Amino acid sequence: MSTIDTGLSLIRNASQRVSRANGRMGNAFKSWMPTGLYARALLIMIVPMVVLQTVVAFVFMERHWNTVTRRLSTAVVQDIAALIDVYKTYPQDKDRAQVRRIAQRLQLVVDFLPPGDMPPPGPKPFFSLLDQSLSVQLGRQIGRPFWIDTVGRSNLVEIRVQLDDAIMRIFALRSAAYASNSEIFIFWMLGTSTILLIVAVLFLRNQIKPILRLADAAESFGKGREAPNFRPRGAREVRRAAHAFLEMKARIERTIEQRTAMLAGVSHDLRTILTRFKLELALLGEGPEIDAMRKDVDEMSMMLEDYLAFARGDSGEVAQPTDMTMALEELRNDAERHGHTATVAFHGLPVVTVKPASFKRCLGNLVSNAARHANAISITGHRDHRYLTVTVDDDGPGIPADMREEVFKPFLRLDDARNQDEGGTGLGLAIARDIARSHGGDIMLGDSPMGGLRATVRVPV
Repeated sequence: MSTIDTGLSLIRNASQRVSRANGRMGNAFKSWMPTGLYARALLIMIVPMVVLQTVVAFVFMERHWNTVTRRLSTAVVQDIAALIDVYKTYPQDKDRAQVRRIAQRLQLVVDFLPPGDMPPPGPKPFFSLLDQSLSVQLGRQIGRPFWIDTVGRSNLVEIRVQLDDAIMRIFALRSAAYASNSEIFIFWMLGTSTILLIVAVLFLRNQIKPILRLADAAESFGKGREAPNFRPRGAREVRRAAHAFLEMKARIERTIEQRTAMLAGVSHDLRTILTRFKLELALLGEGPEIDAMRKDVDEMSMMLEDYLAFARGDSGEVAQPTDMTMALEELRNDAERHGHTATVAFHGLPVVTVKPASFKRCLGNLVSNAARHANAISITGHRDHRYLTVTVDDDGPGIPADMREEVFKPFLRLDDARNQDEGGTGLGLAIARDIARSHGGDIMLGDSPMGGLRATVRVPV
């Protein structure tokens, strides 16, 4: 039983190692792969084309070059063997003119050199198919020492065969011994590949554009902006996704409009009652009890406005280019009017497309939250090619690190760091984050260099 357990344990360990190795190889392969749909689609088109061209090239070389070159080389060597037989069998004149004339009929040029040693072997080309084929046929059909040069003269092949009393030198046309179709092969490989690649690029570009437009429209809608020129285009599946997006967008807008209309009705009714309270309190005269009731009514009015602002969000407002420098200066002036020390700095291009009233309310909630619990406030803005970042620093007591996400929950107020005696509904940070997220961004809380809390708003531009 222990032997079986040991074997199973070894098998499990081996399978785990194989799985980890496969995972590492998969991750390495993914890191080399492109991430964009356009590049991946091109890769899907190019890889099969390259494989197909490789197979075609192999078949062409194997079936055409090898076979045809071998047969042509065999025919040339047979002609040379016939000339050698004629030279050896029949008597020759002094200049061997008869053999040269027969060679000319065979499209060969024959010359005779004095007997001696063969030259040293010459350089071999990288792709020596002709050399191999001629060497095999010369050794098989003639069986005498020979020397081949297929490099020295581009259009001729020089062959030397050692005879008993001389060295026969033969010049043959390269085209008679070798099937040279390199230009056709290059045109087939590069020409067709280029044409197919151009067609694939043009086709894929037209297919990718509707997907990119759909992504831009969804991103604009997520930032609270409109995409007026968007309409379903492209393939059937892409049009279906675009129609689904438009229907979803219409349902969301319809829901927001219904909620806004309902809240407007509720707001009107409640404000009417509060106005009646204020009028009745004004008719009652003056007194400590009356002042306390007026204070409660004012607080109820402020709480009602906060509730409605949180529920209404930023619906109905259109995003437009806004000068953030001026907006931050207005926040600084408001803080200074309430007796706080405030500084403002902005870096980068100040014009950003946001919903101005909503975004100012978002920043105003952060500044008022800092002003409620601190004396000095620092507002800093920075805009680059991707994001607008605004930080609000204060020198107040701050918020504990473990509570910095909890404070964004609606109606939550901290007893320690944020005093409830100061009033408020606990919706300021919730409204601010809701507005930031409606612009496609978010709000983060951290430690401030001034010793208090840092609130960072970052939205895409």
